[in-house]
Amino acid sequence: MPPPRKPPLPKPPVRAWQRMLSGRRLDLLDPSPLDIEIEDIAHGLARVARWNGQTHGAHIFSVAQHTLLVEAVLRARRPRIDHRIRLAAMLHDAPEYVIGDMISPFKAVIGGSYKQIEKRLLAAIHIRFGLPAALSAEIEAEIKLADMGAAYLEATRLAGFAEAEARRLFGINPNLPTSTEATYLTPWPAGKAEKLFLSRFKTLLG
Repeated sequence: MPPPRKPPLPKPPVRAWQRMLSGRRLDLLDPSPLDIEIEDIAHGLARVARWNGQTHGAHIFSVAQHTLLVEAVLRARRPRIDHRIRLAAMLHDAPEYVIGDMISPFKAVIGGSYKQIEKRLLAAIHIRFGLPAALSAEIEAEIKLADMGAAYLEATRLAGFAEAEARRLFGINPNLPTSTEATYLTPWPAGKAEKLFLSRFKTLLG
């Protein structure tokens, strides 16, 4: 008679956290504001490429640089807008410091699970830095307009899109001053993007 089979060993839990350079361990499924540090965000975003890296220049066009461009577009559209809304604009893509920058066509294929994780991370980031977990629809619309304006500029100046195609996908040209475009649309080295992101964050946080 064969010996009885041993019950299978329980499977170890799936790891859903990432260790940061600060030493924090961030749970992606249940993120705590206490595990979020702006230095980790700046470091990560400065090393994540927009447009899957398909941009001109000696360096990637980083998400950190994109967020600064978005804030500049928002500031140009609404010069007197509250600094907390500017801060929210700067942080609108902050979850990408752990989940990366997935291009919009792929997000549409994946569907809701990605957006749920992104939403939880953004809520925790907002709470960590004194913003509401969820923004009002009006503020979200303001930030979205600035984000689309930044995308238009990036698409036409860096990613090879024709003007007509960019207008169809991203809306109108925000018409930033030439000097502003030159500053924000020349891809920076990662170290510079990280430093400027941190500097602007500290200014807006006050």
